[in-house]
Amino acid sequence: MELNKYIDHTLLSPTATEADILNLCEEALKYNFYSVCVNSCYVPIAKQTLGHSDVKICTVIGFPLGAMSTDAKIFEAKKAIEQGATEIDMVINIGRLKSKNYLAVLKDINDVKRAIGLTPLKVILEISELSKNEIVKACEICMDAKADFVKTSTGFSKSGATLTAVKIMKKTVKDQLKIKASGGIRDAETALKYIEVGVHRIGASSGVAMMTNQTSNSSY
Repeated sequence: MELNKYIDHTLLSPTATEADILNLCEEALKYNFYSVCVNSCYVPIAKQTLGHSDVKICTVIGFPLGAMSTDAKIFEAKKAIEQGATEIDMVINIGRLKSKNYLAVLKDINDVKRAIGLTPLKVILEISELSKNEIVKACEICMDAKADFVKTSTGFSKSGATLTAVKIMKKTVKDQLKIKASGGIRDAETALKYIEVGVHRIGASSGVAMMTNQTSNSSY
């Protein structure tokens, strides 16, 4: 099993510099990670650096709160794809979900997915803010909205991925959607535990530490 091919090598800090993004891309090339995951303003830099390599470019939309308008999410997603992004991670509208306005949550995700077509869409649930029942409901909505992945966390809330939440997600989506675990996964041993319970992708800034059998103190 090639762990590097599960990793979205991630840098989403608001203080990340252009040099930091360049370094992230160089690391992704060195270790042949599945993708880099960056804020949308850095997609052009990632595209320029990764060029025609196999490393994908993932970006985040409506990040990290998910509370902006659907039109804003669509514009950001389409612009990022135009500039070279090949995967989109969007944040679910958490407040609408907690309001039980499920139709609005469904429409938000579905409209983004329709706008980006075949580009893979991962929907970030922010599990630290949700009850078990809300995680189940969010997963059901993502299936109805034809998303491609459900993702645990932004890495910017109270806590990140948990095995318990991933098991709930897997039980709900079965094989209909893929699962991405992110937030607080800092070493290879932990990453492998997530893969064992059915995760298809690991979002982490600790990819290099994982590949060199070290532990990172990064929060994402």
